[in-house]
Amino acid sequence: MNAPPRRPTTLAGYRRVSARYTTAEAMQRGLAFRPRPSDVFIATYAKAGTTWMQQIVHGLRTSGAMDFAEITEAVPWIEVAHDLGIDPGAEQAAWPRAFKTHLAWHDVPKGGRYIVVFRDPQAVAVSLYRFLAGWMFDPEGISLATFLRQEFAAGSGGDDYWRNTLSWWQVRERQDVLPLIYEDMDARLPQVVARVARFIGLRPPPQVLETATRQARFAFMKAHAGRFDDNLLRRHRDRAAGLPDDGESNKVANGRSGERRLGDDLLRLLARCWQDGIARHGGPADYAALRRSIAMP
Repeated sequence: MNAPPRRPTTLAGYRRVSARYTTAEAMQRGLAFRPRPSDVFIATYAKAGTTWMQQIVHGLRTSGAMDFAEITEAVPWIEVAHDLGIDPGAEQAAWPRAFKTHLAWHDVPKGGRYIVVFRDPQAVAVSLYRFLAGWMFDPEGISLATFLRQEFAAGSGGDDYWRNTLSWWQVRERQDVLPLIYEDMDARLPQVVARVARFIGLRPPPQVLETATRQARFAFMKAHAGRFDDNLLRRHRDRAAGLPDDGESNKVANGRSGERRLGDDLLRLLARCWQDGIARHGGPADYAALRRSIAMP
């Protein structure tokens, strides 16, 4: 009798699970996707506001429709759509079609429009750990410090935060790219929603803007957390990756964008990573400088 699957307790085990979680065919199909000019890609690094922006875009294009079981059904993740039985070329609930992606600019399918959200790497690192712990690995075996030092800072997997952020920052002035700052979304949500509507070609009446804004606030998304927890992905891929069925991956964590719990040594490590991965390649000197370069009008 086969033993039940267990959650990895080491980074090596986590990496094996991650390698099996999506198939090469799904990734190849995602990279080969040919978008329409009106298609919208929500392009972020993981835990930098992807789900939040999916909800904003879908609310704007449907006047606030919530008739989806999980947001990935309504706004597909282009890199894994095939693994979930989703045809990215199909029509969607409303115009324009919208997709999620974590691909860097160099890799993302070209020809659509791209909403890019940047977030402080300190917040991304902590949020990513909390998201994966208890789902993709056992937090009793992998501490936050270990994860940050050996996984997040090291850039395991070939497309790390630093490469991804630099690639999108370099194209921030393109007409087909709308760059946004996570912290600005938090502080000025109504203005952000209105900017997104204009960028994706919509001119919604005030009541739709109000609805989309209200449904993108923390309280609303927390109240509907089961629609934003990757349950579609888990149903299709947890067993294939060798994970048990009882994982949790709720993305609506606490509604606070600035929370920190990193020690000085980890903060210095992330600062060095920024210098090595971004500043030395012509990018901004730090995250504060990146924010200033993408100020809200």
